[in-house]
Amino acid sequence: MSKTDPVSESGEAHVVGVAALIRQRLGECSPAERRVGRALLASYPAAGLGTVAVLAERAEVSAPTVLRFLARLGFGGYPEFQRALRDELAERETSPLIAYRATERSGVPPEGALARAAATLPEAVAGTLAELPQGELDAAVRLFADQQYRVTAAGGRFSGLLAHYLVLHLMQVRGGSRLLPAGPVERTDLLVDVGKRDLFALFDFRRYEEPTLALAREVTSRGAKVVLFTDRWLSPVAGLAEVVLPGRVDSPSPYDSFVPALALVETVVAALIDRLGPVAGARLKAMEAAQQAFGAA
Repeated sequence: MSKTDPVSESGEAHVVGVAALIRQRLGECSPAERRVGRALLASYPAAGLGTVAVLAERAEVSAPTVLRFLARLGFGGYPEFQRALRDELAERETSPLIAYRATERSGVPPEGALARAAATLPEAVAGTLAELPQGELDAAVRLFADQQYRVTAAGGRFSGLLAHYLVLHLMQVRGGSRLLPAGPVERTDLLVDVGKRDLFALFDFRRYEEPTLALAREVTSRGAKVVLFTDRWLSPVAGLAEVVLPGRVDSPSPYDSFVPALALVETVVAALIDRLGPVAGARLKAMEAAQQAFGAA
């Protein structure tokens, strides 16, 4: 969906993305309409690119129910919904090289990198936090606070840094947390025992990485739960995730920015410490004592 062509009176859809809007509005829908939303999310965006009849059959509802659901999202009809999906697909496929070539054609922006960053990044962070559904944040924190779960975090080539950052905090405030190993033997050793006591924090941003989706499919098939950190277009992992935390990626450079995603991670950590209360304090105290006892840095 284009950033300048909102499809709803609130202008919400063009900001958060179609998939994120679906997730936000599911709670307002009838049971039949929720089936449409879930069918779309389970195979997003492909499920919305066929005919109304095919989507209705997939969701096991009538065609008028599909149209009522889209009207609830703010779309004027099925063609408008599909145009939004196609526009969103074009945005999802944007790469740093495509963005660089666009900048190259238009010339170097006159304001300079510092001014662009000052204008772009604060707004991206503020928008991400304002658009984050409180229910999704609460659900993520509940899962991370449940120490019956073993937490494993994983990301892609760049987003793996965010996964590592999250794990370092979880180690300090709740324990039972680890980064998915890169080595094949170590990774297999960790994954062979995955089950209902496992919680995976996955980071996947546009130009989504197939290994992350394959991991999500396998671990959820074994009963594990997934908390997904992603962008506003939503990784395909969203259809498998228990909780989805989307963020903006607006950047002063051709690369998508992870600054809003980092703000999301830190918000989750802050809320988790609030929820754990004295448990987090006791863990931090124990970690400090262990660092002194074992000479850790």
